[in-house]
Amino acid sequence: MADIRPFCAIRPAVEFAEKIAALPYDVYNREEACKVVKDNPLSFLRIDRAETNFDDSVSTYAPQVYEKAKELINDMINKGQFIQDDDACYYIYRLTMNGRAQSGIVACASVDDYCNNVIMKHENTREEKELDRISHIDTTNCQTGPIFLAFRDVKDVGDIMREEETKPPLYCFISEDGIEHCVWKIKDEENNNKLRTAFGSMDKIYIADGHHRCASAVKVGLQRRKEGITQESDYFMSVLFPESELKILDYNRVLKDLNGKTPDVILDELQENFTVERSECAVAPSKKGEFGMILDDIWYKLTIKESLWNDDPVKGLDVSLLQDYVLDPIFGIKNPKTDNRIDFVGGIRGLEELERRNKLDCCAAFSMYPTSIEELFAVADAGKLMPPKSTWFEPKLRSGLFIHKI
Repeated sequence: MADIRPFCAIRPAVEFAEKIAALPYDVYNREEACKVVKDNPLSFLRIDRAETNFDDSVSTYAPQVYEKAKELINDMINKGQFIQDDDACYYIYRLTMNGRAQSGIVACASVDDYCNNVIMKHENTREEKELDRISHIDTTNCQTGPIFLAFRDVKDVGDIMREEETKPPLYCFISEDGIEHCVWKIKDEENNNKLRTAFGSMDKIYIADGHHRCASAVKVGLQRRKEGITQESDYFMSVLFPESELKILDYNRVLKDLNGKTPDVILDELQENFTVERSECAVAPSKKGEFGMILDDIWYKLTIKESLWNDDPVKGLDVSLLQDYVLDPIFGIKNPKTDNRIDFVGGIRGLEELERRNKLDCCAAFSMYPTSIEELFAVADAGKLMPPKSTWFEPKLRSGLFIHKI
């Protein structure tokens, strides 16, 4: 059963929350991160990407970068820009984008649950991507980026969230991208106890996003355990969302060449496995097995033939069907993770971005029907892995609203 516990968060003082909250560290390159910090010196990116405090001669991964992050956290605590709660509790974090709200519980999940597959994964991690966050966590003694977890709906959790959200929030502000962020601290002891019990009844919780950050926090915890340190590092900070609160956006594809083929040849080859219909407007797929395609500046709707539908949780995903029946056999893209002829466009950018890329530097594009949260659960339950770029979660959790000191 899952061990999801309350914690004493370090969090922004109310007057600084809006300025401190920042998008995750990995959505920026170094130049972009430096610009964000220059424009807003309070941005948490200054800590999450502490190389922004140095010139380009200092490596992003230099030891002094992580020491700087530690110094900045302590300095902001000393200045009162961050405060630490002295009572362990759960928090609610609600994000509202385009009128749609999603609320999750901020808490700490167990390293042991991760190791014992109570917390389910659907993506492999690469050690080189973990090393940066391992150094950041280990040096600062803080987990600064919450892991995005999901669970199947439990009535008690939903009821408590709805009750608590009627109370005044700790914070409520609208970020530069128009997303509203609201945070509540659950002070009611009975509700905290009910949440602990409700999570304790769950036999599976799923990583929705943040596999590398999660693996990094776990490795720090296990190393400290070897050193005889068993304390806060046995848990990692997370935001846990009921499945009904979540919406996955499409993750679209653009191609930089036609594999030496003409558009007519490609259309002929597609007809073996798809119904191909020309469209006078952009195609946003309306169901599984349906794809939009831009080819020779013309939109088409592709519908895969029923005989090719697959009940396997991975092979039946739309991203797998596109890979197996289009990208590999027609365009020669064997490995979309390594082939530089393919690029990926998050659905938040809209179909207009596919049209723009098609005119700018690509010659074909595919719009996808979004992977569902149920499909993500099914892949994880089967102990399998999602293909690359299968899910795009929006809105993004902000860093800096919660810190877990280990």
